[in-house]
Amino acid sequence: MENLIHRGMSGHAAATPPGSPAPLRGVRVLDLSRVLAGPWAGQMLADYGADVIKVERPGCGDDTRQWGPPWWQGEGKRQSAYFLSANRGKRSIAIDLGTAEGAAQVRDLARHADVLIENYKVGQLARYGLDHASLAALNPALIYCSITGFGQTGPMAKMAGYDVAVQAMGGLMSITGEPAASGGQPQKAGVAVVDLFTGVYAVTAILAALHERATTGKGRWIDAALLDVQVAMLANQASNHLVSGGVPERLGNAHPNVVPYQVFETADGHLVLAVGNDGQFQAFCRAAGHPDLGLHEEWRTNPLRVQNRTALIAQISGWMRERTTDDWCTCLATHGVPCAPILDVKQVFSHQQVLLRGMRSEIDGVPQVAHPLLLDGVRPAAIQGPPALDAHGDLIRAALAAGHGWPPAPPHVPT
Repeated sequence: MENLIHRGMSGHAAATPPGSPAPLRGVRVLDLSRVLAGPWAGQMLADYGADVIKVERPGCGDDTRQWGPPWWQGEGKRQSAYFLSANRGKRSIAIDLGTAEGAAQVRDLARHADVLIENYKVGQLARYGLDHASLAALNPALIYCSITGFGQTGPMAKMAGYDVAVQAMGGLMSITGEPAASGGQPQKAGVAVVDLFTGVYAVTAILAALHERATTGKGRWIDAALLDVQVAMLANQASNHLVSGGVPERLGNAHPNVVPYQVFETADGHLVLAVGNDGQFQAFCRAAGHPDLGLHEEWRTNPLRVQNRTALIAQISGWMRERTTDDWCTCLATHGVPCAPILDVKQVFSHQQVLLRGMRSEIDGVPQVAHPLLLDGVRPAAIQGPPALDAHGDLIRAALAAGHGWPPAPPHVPT
């Protein structure tokens, strides 16, 4: 199985930090993508040990290299914080796809790659002979992942897609924000969640295709559309609509199916109260000093609490303002009631649990957020930080000129 998954490997695989799991060691990934969804997928694969070569435009590179401030100054090379968030573990080469030489270089790399990730507009790469059909003819085992706003088919296929626009037309903003009755507006999420989810979904499909290829020897063409992912992300809200025919509305920080499950104001700030079942509701009422309310005929079960939420939330809101956030967190934790303070990003990276879990890391001196999963108790980690533009171009071009097809990855490549 391993030989088929790693078909065509030269045996030169990128080394990883001691003890770091690298289940994709030997897998070669050609990353033609830019901005976030594609680079996020490529970064995840690099974390798992894949050798990722990022192809960028000469002179400017990935768009996000200019998306600052803030900037990271490393060895005299300014890098945007945005670019650093999605490109660790990769080698960079600047290639002009519009030239015959550049297109030939990418074809040569693709001939020896296991995975290719691209997010060009539909049909654009066909101009250079770099579309799926052309490259699959050269390398039938290639897993070719196309990420677009609206997919390879349909009336909007050739339109550019941006995360915020897809959040809007994909329904997410219609259920995010304060209720319309209170004068609230639809809101986007604080990060580009559609891009991120699409990157993660793309990785799952790539890994599935690698597994299948071990049996078939053939690659797959993955069609990943931001809009499709956004519709899938509606999850229970989509199911609520499909089952009932109703149209979900904005509820601010409240939950459409669970009560009380929202933000409450405290004496000195705010708190998230997340009561997930009737037992937790009764425990909350005891903690608040109102045990009888836990068995009140209008609120004793979750369906009743959803039906009669307005009066209940008004009652709870009064209680919550009587104590500080810390007091509530201590009290509710004692009673086994889920709750949490609302931390800013600085507080998150100072939090004992986040620090203890090792979510704040550094690679090549560059501050990073660690890979979020552990394999046998150890986090996968890329072997190098995000690359400077064309940092590995000379090495890669030399390997191509020598007819190697794919450059060997040394134990460590400085950025």
